[in-house]
Amino acid sequence: MTVVTRWWFVRHAPVLGMKGQLYGSSDVACDTSDADAFRSLARKLPSNAIWITSHLSRTLETAAAIKAAGLSAPKPCIENGICEQNFGDWQRLSWDEMEKKDPRAYLTFWESPARNAPPKGESFVDVIARTTEVIEKYTKLHAGRDIIAICHGGSIRGALAHALGLTPEAGMAIVIDTLSLNRIDHIDGGLLRGKGASWRLLAVNHPPGCPL
Repeated sequence: MTVVTRWWFVRHAPVLGMKGQLYGSSDVACDTSDADAFRSLARKLPSNAIWITSHLSRTLETAAAIKAAGLSAPKPCIENGICEQNFGDWQRLSWDEMEKKDPRAYLTFWESPARNAPPKGESFVDVIARTTEVIEKYTKLHAGRDIIAICHGGSIRGALAHALGLTPEAGMAIVIDTLSLNRIDHIDGGLLRGKGASWRLLAVNHPPGCPL
């Protein structure tokens, strides 16, 4: 028997007051005023789904705005593992400020930005690892269900890198806009005459206002 578990990833609403700054895992405010975008998402997302968010307020507020736009949804489960990348000492700084703060660390980071971590922060490889743990846990616990994850650009890239078997460098190259919809399905029993499991990709960086 083939069991399909459908993942719906939505990046949070646009943040406020952080233009040109790397906010990372900082808890910053977001703008949920785009009613049309939230109505579009509410129409696209399934009503009978498991909901998860990170612990940051911008994902919780985005989930609440989708629900208020007309989608029946349960209270989301909070999963720290799908939080945005922690950039440590560089959070809330511009790129120029990061370089001035520690030129040597800045140069070292850019030698391998997918694998190196900022001072007191984590690497994108770390993000992939913890995001993968959440995906595997929920896919096992809720096999055959729809799972909606309201999270972040970094964790969505991590999820896609895991599902598609991408290198961290290739995963970092994926563009994930705010309020975009991203779809992957886990297919258990679809290979080798019902044995094995695989992933399929259905949508990446899909704008809320366009038909899916």
